Amino acid sequence: MKTSDFFYELPPELIAQDPLEERSSSRLLSLDRVSGFFQHEYFRDLPGHLCAGDCLVLNNTKVIPARLYGTKKDTGASIEVLLLKRKEADIWETLVRPGRKCRPGTKLVFGMDGLLQGEVLDVLDDGNRLIHFDYDGIFEEVLDRLGEMPLPPYITHKLKDRNRYQTVYAKYEGSAAAPTAGLHFTEELLQEIRDKGVQIAPVTLHVGLGTFRPVKVDDVETHHMHSEYYEITENTANTVNETKKNGGRVICVGTTSCRTLETAADEHGALHAGRGWTDIFIYPGYRFKIMDGLITNFHLPESTLLMLVSAFAGKDHILAAYEEAIRKKYRFFSFGDAMLIL
Repeated sequence: MKTSDFFYELPPELIAQDPLEERSSSRLLSLDRVSGFFQHEYFRDLPGHLCAGDCLVLNNTKVIPARLYGTKKDTGASIEVLLLKRKEADIWETLVRPGRKCRPGTKLVFGMDGLLQGEVLDVLDDGNRLIHFDYDGIFEEVLDRLGEMPLPPYITHKLKDRNRYQTVYAKYEGSAAAPTAGLHFTEELLQEIRDKGVQIAPVTLHVGLGTFRPVKVDDVETHHMHSEYYEITENTANTVNETKKNGGRVICVGTTSCRTLETAADEHGALHAGRGWTDIFIYPGYRFKIMDGLITNFHLPESTLLMLVSAFAGKDHILAAYEEAIRKKYRFFSFGDAMLIL
């Protein structure tokens, strides 16, 4: 299976640069993964596809303002640091640009009067840097003052409201990117879904480097995913398992929720509570153990996310739906429109 099998041409003007004023007013392309039939709706129409006894799984991770701009202490050269993964209390795995001269021992300064300082401890095999940070006070408060939301590189517009790159149910800080399928939900829409008798089950997966890392190999099966931290509570595991037992559908909001469930499920399709790290890579040929439906955005060509949705609905069905979405001028990627796959 070749990476090029998942390529499609996208007109640049269809890359959404800003979120819509009303979250649930985005368009929704609903796809029947068996027949390939699709229809055009709006995200606010989602409850019409859900039934009492279904379970909606949400990723309640919260994006931190993980992009820092500073200087090298010795030369004053500008530096950009993206926080990816907390390794210890004040030590983070980071993506540094430009990183070529950012060797171990390099000291970095961020903010007026050096409010935050860092020292490069190590260069990892993939070029990421381990940085130890030094500051007064609480790190999250310092980061909130100095950091910017880590929007993907294809978004060039300045984000006016940080909260628009958070889901309304974001709770636990730790992500370097938003679980963007969830950006379409409002509190009112979630309540409407609950009122239909649909269970809401939260999981946590802190979105990390995999979101930013392209597939650079020709053979899909040789691509390696970076690990991301996840947690599943006993309540969520019980809710999901009871839903399956009673014949309801488990519908994941986003590929991160999907990857979390599929990581923690056993071979019999039972979900287990727990926490840990996952590097699960889902591509065509994968047999899903739990997920019955997926709400997702439109993904980049040749990306692992496009491979995941192709594993669920079939590559031909997905690429045909993408072709239709392009023809109908849907908005693509993080701030774009959504798909429902059932």
